[in-house]
Amino acid sequence: MKVIHILFLLLLASLGCQTPTPKEQPKKAVFIILDGIPADVLERVATPTLDEIAAAGGYTRAYVGGDVGQYNQTPTISAPGYMDLLTATWANKHNVWDNYNQSPNYHYWNLFRIAKNAAPALPTAIFSTWLDNRTVLIGDGKPEAGGRLIDYAADGYELDTLRFPHDTAATYILNIDELVAETAGKYIAEQAPGLSWVYLEHTDDVGHALGDGTLMDEAVKRADAQVKKIWDAVKVRQQKGEDWMIVVTTDHGRDAVKGMDHGGQTDRERTTWIVTNAKNLNERFGKEPLPITDIAPSILKHLGMAPPEAIAFEMDGVPFVGAVSVADLRVKRAGDRLQLSWKVFDEAGDAEVQCAFTNYYKTGGEDVYEKMGHFPVKDGAATIPLNAAQWAAFEKSGIIKIVLKAPGNVVNRWLVENSPE
Repeated sequence: MKVIHILFLLLLASLGCQTPTPKEQPKKAVFIILDGIPADVLERVATPTLDEIAAAGGYTRAYVGGDVGQYNQTPTISAPGYMDLLTATWANKHNVWDNYNQSPNYHYWNLFRIAKNAAPALPTAIFSTWLDNRTVLIGDGKPEAGGRLIDYAADGYELDTLRFPHDTAATYILNIDELVAETAGKYIAEQAPGLSWVYLEHTDDVGHALGDGTLMDEAVKRADAQVKKIWDAVKVRQQKGEDWMIVVTTDHGRDAVKGMDHGGQTDRERTTWIVTNAKNLNERFGKEPLPITDIAPSILKHLGMAPPEAIAFEMDGVPFVGAVSVADLRVKRAGDRLQLSWKVFDEAGDAEVQCAFTNYYKTGGEDVYEKMGHFPVKDGAATIPLNAAQWAAFEKSGIIKIVLKAPGNVVNRWLVENSPE
């Protein structure tokens, strides 16, 4: 009996000495769009909140507008910019070309739809100075857009002309921005939704009315103070043991003459920026301007979510957090072959090339991808011979969709009829 008692005590002691498995911190994300602030203005004006966020993670220049002169060139306009971010695709896919009369192609899933598909119980929220962000671009509640995607909405205030009487100086928009930022900060601090979008507009209104100058600078400073309300809330939640990613960006730059307009493809209209607190930034971040389409894949990676493969094959962005293998896939025709090239960020392993010779996905159908071979990632290039039937399929459809599946991530590129590539 004494031996049994001693063994029992030893067992209890060994159990007591075991280190408990640390509980994983809940992952949350919020992204903020400050409308119409060129990178050069942000870099010149004092923005202590954005500086503090960048000090926790990083700052990089970015760009909107797709590739100039290519099939994915996109207007440097607000709504197309929002959709670039939301869907990680350019306008040739998401089909939003202007701020009005939009017909979004909901077959290209937005960030909220992907997140809800991966985790239906994930609480989501939007705080916005423009109602169409939720009702039209996200398509919240529309069956064709994935149904109800937003659990809490603070938006539509621009329609309340009694509370916010409209004035030519757009002061009412500033007042709405203040309310949106305050509401977002309070809700995030108290409720901590898993994925949130905050949109603030007034900086763009000042830019359109006055262009570059002191008043635009002051508007940027006010926007920075509004971001502080959200950032302070994030820090409160971090102290409660949650793992938060915040991303702040803009949707377009401004013209180089007066800074009043945008929509074209000049460098200043295209050049934007990204600020984030993410600590696991990969080597792409800050090395060169990143496309705004990289934001959604980065948020999804932080949340530990992966889109369905058919969705991933269409997304034009690459995460700027965590390890990735490749980026910036390019393709051109050389006789009866395709010549591919890509930038290498992790040389390990092989990449598989797949091609589809249709674009049924655009209308809700399925493209059948053919496996074209495996190639060392480190080579940064591959040559793909196509047979007569495949070239005939290209002549019929006018498109070849090329996907490069590397160990760390997937990238895609199209060859379209009469493409300059």
